[in-house]
Order: sequence, then structure tokens, then C-alpha cells
Amino acid sequence: MHKILSASFALALAAPFCASADSAPTTPSEIQLLRQEIEAMRAAYEARLQAMEQRLVVAERVAATPPPATADAALAVPAAAAPAAAASVGGANAFNPAMSLILSGGYTRTSRDPASYHLSGFQLPTGAAAGPGSRGFSLAESELGLAANIDPWLRGTANISLHPDDTVSVEEAYIQTTSLGNGFSLKAGRFFSGVGYLNSQHAHTWDFVDNPLAYQALLGTQYGDDGLQLHWLAPTDQYIELGAELGRGRSFPGSDTGRNGAGMTALTAHTGGDIGDSHNWRAGLSWLTAQANDQGLTTLDATGSMVNNVFTGNTRVGVVDGVWKWAPNGNATQTNFKLQGEYLRSTRSGSLTYDVSHANLSDAYRAVQSGWYLQGVYQFMPSWRLGLRTERLNPGTPDYGINAASFTSSAYQPSKNTLMLDFNPSEFSRVRLQFAQDKSREGLADNQVFLQYQMSLGAHGAHSY
Repeated sequence: MHKILSASFALALAAPFCASADSAPTTPSEIQLLRQEIEAMRAAYEARLQAMEQRLVVAERVAATPPPATADAALAVPAAAAPAAAASVGGANAFNPAMSLILSGGYTRTSRDPASYHLSGFQLPTGAAAGPGSRGFSLAESELGLAANIDPWLRGTANISLHPDDTVSVEEAYIQTTSLGNGFSLKAGRFFSGVGYLNSQHAHTWDFVDNPLAYQALLGTQYGDDGLQLHWLAPTDQYIELGAELGRGRSFPGSDTGRNGAGMTALTAHTGGDIGDSHNWRAGLSWLTAQANDQGLTTLDATGSMVNNVFTGNTRVGVVDGVWKWAPNGNATQTNFKLQGEYLRSTRSGSLTYDVSHANLSDAYRAVQSGWYLQGVYQFMPSWRLGLRTERLNPGTPDYGINAASFTSSAYQPSKNTLMLDFNPSEFSRVRLQFAQDKSREGLADNQVFLQYQMSLGAHGAHSY
């Protein structure tokens, strides 16, 4: 190619000299001079062509390399490569993340005062987001999401929670690999744990206004942590996914221990598949271990007073989850049905200090507690869904040591039944009406009514299964 271009260029230069026989050189000295001029022009052309080829090589390398992380590093790009570098990063929305905003709010009516809400037989973390929330009209938790590919190897995601009390918190903020290969994916940062089925899902994807009692009592409503999460998807027709997590252990049932090592570990395994054209399923097992150090807990004592306790020790939570979905011939737009359920079992062992403000008595503590829920959601026509959920907790028989007399011993099992109806004009909007009879407090049934709206603005990723 190089020789053809050179010859073509030489012929083009020589053409004017051949155009007229009268102007053609006739003496040997003139012919020699003409040859020298042609050689000089050819040499200059070849030198310039080589320089252009070198610039092309540099530009291609820059285009294939992620942009420098700092401004100083960016200045190190050769000037000849600047146009290619600009082209590689200056595409449409190259560094503009996809943005979404979930707006949520509504109205709540309860027959019992939410300020006195508790789960009989269970100790909840101080400030836990359990129960129906505040009465009347309110702005519920809204969510601001940002997500974008960073380079060919990484993707970044951040979800910022806007709380009704005008505070802001980081719900999730992590980077995730996109090209590890062999079915592996690594996530680092703050994220919802992959244990169970509901835990990793954001609130606006729940089929009911609130999470089940078992999640509120045993996982602090929803377990999130700072750490690493590794997933492996098997290259088989049968869906098989395994996961492992290491975390700081910053939230209930753990607490921020301040140690160098991990305060939380988790293992997950899920499998599933299709049954014909109309049915599919997923089932899983999860195991989470968390450490707590001087963790604040609140509960009712034997006198019926709310007391503050402190727990130090380990908690192990096992989760069994299952989901079955039906849609005629795989088409869920007209009608579909989803049945799901989970069983959670928690074992806490360590030491408990009772009523730190007054009695301040410490002794060994061990509690084995569990909970489950079962729910079904039926889309009986486009845009309309009807759901029913039933659930129950088992507080077990905790061993409080010398503090046993300070706590009531009751076989009461908190329970709740919920009915919901929602209307979804589009995939970006939802209005929901929910009725519940909550028997979380022994001897006190709480009849609850919720009217909720959820609106999605901007780009939003696909929801999980």
C-alpha cells in the first residue's frame, strides 16, 4: 500500500512535465536535475507519511486505554494523540451517568399509636425503622439513583435516600466489574446483601408498602453493609448462582466493631428455571454471620416499660426463600401471578447488659428466634394487581441469665395479615391501597390503612427477578 501511494504521488507530480513535449527536458543535466527533484519530493512525502503512521499508532493506543485518573496524568498524553483522545472520551454522554428519582409518599391511618410500636418478645436496634411509620400525610423515603459504565471493566452505582425528616443517607454506593469472565462478578462498596429474596430489592419494587415482620425483627428491615460481594453464575441451562460477602458489619444484626477484620460474612446459593412456557421458579439458601459490640437495643421489660439494653456477641441468620411465577405462555402483560415466601432463623449469643441507664446488669444471653411470611400477588387485568400476605414471628425462649426476672416470659407470637390493591398506569407510576391487621403487640391489634404513590423519573435499570 505504501509503495502504491508513493508511486501514484510521483506519477501525479510527473504528469505536468509530460503534458507538453515542448517543455520536456532535453539535456542530460536537465534530466538529472528533474530526477533529483522527484527523489527529494518522494523522500519528503515518505517522511511525512511515516510521521502520520506513528501518530495513528499513538492515537489508537490512547483510544483503547481508559482516560487518565487525574488532570496531571491527562497532560502527559502526546499532543499528536490529543484529537484521538478527545474522540475516545467525547462521545455523546460519555461521562454523564443515568439518573433516576423515585418519589414516594402517601397517607397512613392506624388504630394504635405508632410511637409505642414494638414486637413482643423481640429486641430491636435503637432507632429501628419498624412499624407503620407516622400517621397522616407524609413524604415517604424517596431515592435518587446514579449509574454509569466507568470503562470497559467497571460500572458505578449510587442510590441516595431522601428521608421524610429531611435527612439524607447513602443507601448504596459501589463499583462492580463487568468483564471478569467465567460467570464471575465482583462488587465493592456499600450495598444491600444478597441474602434471601427481598433483602437486595429496593423499597419501590416491593409488592407491599412495608417489608415483612421477619425482616424487621431479624435483619433490621433490610440488611446493608460496606464490603465486598462476589457472585458466580454457572454456565449451565439450569440457573445456578453462588455468592460470598465480606463486610464491615455496620448494621443490625451486627454493629460497627471498629476492628480491622470483617464484621460480617455471608454465603448465598440460588437456583431456578422454567417449567414449560408459563411457569418459572427460584429457590435459595443463605447464611449470614454478624458481630456486634455494645449494640443498643430496646424492648419492654417485665413491668411494661421500654428499656435500653446493650448486646455484645455474634448473630447467625439463616434464610430459606422460594418464588414461583405464572404467566400464560410467558406473556405477563395481561395477567400473571407470583407466589413467594421466606423463612428466617436467628441465633444470638453473647452478653446482654439490662437497662444501662439504671440497673446496668450484665450476664450471658442467648436467643433463638424465627419468622416467616407467605404472599401472593395476582395481576387480574392490565395495570391492576391484588395481593395477600400472611406472616408470623416466633420469639423462642431467650436465656437472659441473671436478668431473666426482668423480662416477661410469654409464648405469644406476633402476626400480621395484609391485603393490597394497586394500580399501575405505566411501568413508571403506581398507586396502592393497603389494609393490614397487625398483631405485633401482645393483646393490641392495630388496624392499619395505607394509601401510597410511587413515581419513577428518569432512567432506571431493570428490576431483579
